Amino acid sequence: MAGVDVVVHFAAESHVDRSIAGAADFVSTNVVGTQVLLQAALEHGVSRFVHVSTDEVYGSIDEGAWPESHPLEPNSPYSASKAGSDLLARAFHRTHGLPVCITRCSNNYGPHQFPEKVIPLFVTNLLDGRKVPLYGDGLNVRDWLHVDDHCRGIQLVAEKGRDGEVYNIGGGTELTNKELTLRLLAAVGADESMIEPVADRKGHDRRYSVDWSKIADELGYAPRVSFERGLAETVRWYREHRTWWEPLKTP
Repeated sequence: MAGVDVVVHFAAESHVDRSIAGAADFVSTNVVGTQVLLQAALEHGVSRFVHVSTDEVYGSIDEGAWPESHPLEPNSPYSASKAGSDLLARAFHRTHGLPVCITRCSNNYGPHQFPEKVIPLFVTNLLDGRKVPLYGDGLNVRDWLHVDDHCRGIQLVAEKGRDGEVYNIGGGTELTNKELTLRLLAAVGADESMIEPVADRKGHDRRYSVDWSKIADELGYAPRVSFERGLAETVRWYREHRTWWEPLKTP
């Protein structure tokens, strides 16, 4: 990090299912890995450290939306490890004066997303004529954020965010998993017979929703990619880039 002005820390183990199967890699990468980066940034005098986190650190919310001041109540080993890294980032700012900002985003989607995540998993399964596994009753709610909008928000925080502050970044499109699945089926010309109900995930959070008025008011953030356009472009990308994702799905 010698000579580096800004660090944007995206790196994470981020798949909830894998964290349930085994938490060790998540603690090692997300907690210990973040501490290593924070320490290096401190020692080399980095002038801005942006720590990219997740809305999952807040837990689950039945109605309304979380402000940045909401207590952290993570429910999976993944989100617990991210909450731990958030607290380390905050501590390095408060203890050492490291100029840290934290961002917490809603569910990302877009091209190049690893096919373990729900949208690329479902799209690639359907393109192969395989069914899609829908957890539980399918009524868990997520807010969807296009990767380009997420990166735009992170850039605003890197350039103009206030040291020590947390900024939620949302997409403004809340859907149940069932609604999302139906949109994906329509996008590839499949019907509901391709849905395979499966047992619900352990500790499955019912609903996420972040209040992103702070980044909008302070930094001028607003999502630009409509979900309709973003999803259509994403499905088309996976349709046209089979050679990219096929090796990633090979056991």
